[in-house]
Amino acid sequence: MGTLVGHLVPGLALALLGLWHITNTVRAYHMKGSNHFRSSFWHPFMSPSSKLAYLELFLIVSFSIFSIVMQVLDYPLYSFAFKFNNFEHATMFLHLVIYAGFTLVTEMIHKSDILFEVSGIFAASVFGQELFLLHYHSADHVGLEGHYHWLMQLIVCVSLVSALSTTIFPSSFPSSLVLSISVVFQGLWFINMGFLLWVPELVPKGCTLRLGHGGDSDMHGSVICGTHEAGFRARALANLQFSWILAGILIFVGCICLFYPKKVTPRVNSNEYERLNSRVAEIPLSVAGFKQVSYQ
Repeated sequence: MGTLVGHLVPGLALALLGLWHITNTVRAYHMKGSNHFRSSFWHPFMSPSSKLAYLELFLIVSFSIFSIVMQVLDYPLYSFAFKFNNFEHATMFLHLVIYAGFTLVTEMIHKSDILFEVSGIFAASVFGQELFLLHYHSADHVGLEGHYHWLMQLIVCVSLVSALSTTIFPSSFPSSLVLSISVVFQGLWFINMGFLLWVPELVPKGCTLRLGHGGDSDMHGSVICGTHEAGFRARALANLQFSWILAGILIFVGCICLFYPKKVTPRVNSNEYERLNSRVAEIPLSVAGFKQVSYQ
């Protein structure tokens, strides 16, 4: 993953997956209402009876297995060599295969409702292992590169907490929405890291991109800033990018939330309906009696 393509491809896949989850989560919430909403760690591509219903899970498993093979073969060198950095990345995708594979099997044998919490635990383990392997990465990310990876760990931490919260509280719309937002954020931040750390023309002013030579660092570069002021400026720009990307995601989510109520007929809350009936039934009989008396 130490290349532009290595960041761009998985980042784009995560961003699209998160956008898909945001759209379906908001739609389900507005269609079912707050009383009947239930979170889901995946969403059918078409109707549940369609052959393409499990397309999301199939794509996750297929993409993860492909990524594992690419990491083991040390793309783009295609030389089978044991490199800790590559196997750490492959292990992240391995946990994704375990989660998606297990969830797919539970759907096919019609035990998804019973084993929902187990799928949630597996989903949380994906983010937990990602956070663990990012924090204790064999590739020593320092300087500006280390700052970008530290910000990435903050996003993954939010994904982990929201995944656990969704598992424990499956009817919580905020937990499910935050989880989807964090997945989009991860994907966009991966893409941002790929461009800002691996395209020499986009490296911050006062910093340079240097590729490693020899050993385990053939495909790992590092951004080196010439002065303390340049490093401080580059980290400040990274912080602004972090906030701007989040702002863009929140604007999109806000627009989606405002869009769906126009398409869905609002439902009357049953509790309010019962209270309205009770209030009508409780109209004082004395009023009616008073009217009758007044006419006599």
